[in-house]
Amino acid sequence: MKIESLQNKKVKEWTKLKEKKYRDEKNVFLIEGDHLIKEAEKANCIQEIIGLESEKADYNVTIEIMKKITSQITPPKMIAVCQKIQEKEPFGNILILDALQDPGNLGTIIRSAVAFSYDTIILSENSVDLYNEKVIRSTEGMLFHINIIRRNLKEVLPKLKQMDYQIYGTNVVKGKKISECQFKKKKAILIGNEGRGVRKEFQTYFDETIYIPMNQKCESLNAAISASIIMFESEK
Repeated sequence: MKIESLQNKKVKEWTKLKEKKYRDEKNVFLIEGDHLIKEAEKANCIQEIIGLESEKADYNVTIEIMKKITSQITPPKMIAVCQKIQEKEPFGNILILDALQDPGNLGTIIRSAVAFSYDTIILSENSVDLYNEKVIRSTEGMLFHINIIRRNLKEVLPKLKQMDYQIYGTNVVKGKKISECQFKKKKAILIGNEGRGVRKEFQTYFDETIYIPMNQKCESLNAAISASIIMFESEK
């Protein structure tokens, strides 16, 4: 089907999906570009594809319409509307994110979690939206290959303890050097906010604290890098 008017009802609906409120209301989100669409096809969650003269598209549109829908400076050749990914209960290796705010950090963490064989990411309720366009782009499609859920940490942390999970967090003063830590099979790593770290009320759930040794010239690592290093080391 060909759409040429910016006032078309479908165009208005697609444009609204750049807003979190509308994504939540409709339970769908946008992905842009061939690579993300290929990954979404593997997950079987695409509702419709919008393209520029593409045989694959359900709707072919003008460049003006594509510019209106896209969140990028240079419009892609294809955009897809996807059903939000179904959440499962926590399982396997778990990464917990407490109030993570930067969309680029979340996207990078998701990619690393898949790379290092983590199965579940638990986002606190006040973490950045998973379906933020910057998060989606940063994941390079890996959000379709891992269980990502949003939970109240006050409720989920006690449940993980009941499930015999060992919970690990960072502490540069009292923590154990990460290379010396013997990670348990049932493990959950808790990473905090970029500015303040893990909230004190959740630090009481730590079974063990760890730290990443680094040059004294560097005070700290960003949340995505820290999470990636810990996940890598935990699977050695």
